[in-house]
Amino acid sequence: MACERAFPKVIGALAILLLVTCSPAEVAAQDTGCLLQPTGIPPRQVIRCRGGLTVEAAAGSDYTLVDHGRDGIPDSAILRGGALLVNAPEQSGKRAFQIHTPQAIAAVRGTEWALDVAGKKTAVFVVSGLVSVRRPRGPAVSLRPGEGVDVELGTAPLQVKRWSAERAASLLVRFGR
Repeated sequence: MACERAFPKVIGALAILLLVTCSPAEVAAQDTGCLLQPTGIPPRQVIRCRGGLTVEAAAGSDYTLVDHGRDGIPDSAILRGGALLVNAPEQSGKRAFQIHTPQAIAAVRGTEWALDVAGKKTAVFVVSGLVSVRRPRGPAVSLRPGEGVDVELGTAPLQVKRWSAERAASLLVRFGR
């Protein structure tokens, strides 16, 4: 089916909607409110959704977009490996967009931030806005622009740090920034 090839990583409740409603992939994208745009340099997938949500996945990322509200717009993502860059504008009446990784949960509205899952660590960096990060069990920390946190399994308090320009650039270059 054309949709399966055009939307290989958009799965879960959103995929069910895509697979049921599409003939050409373009119609499915319009019906669901999201459009997948593969890009070449650097290679990544860019998913643009109605309401302004943009999710960019670095090449080789293992992720799933989830649409709990079944309105055709993802409201969370599960990132198992690789990196995502998310621009999630604030929308009244909708809960904050969340990304779940094996080590962390990051939630936000009205911001742009990146996550990188490598090995047993999740790194979260904020480009703009405010992001709340926590382990699946434990207190949250807030990150502001230029700040990041490395989350590993355990119970030690999360340490918010200002990232060096080099570290931020090494993550953001994967998204052409």
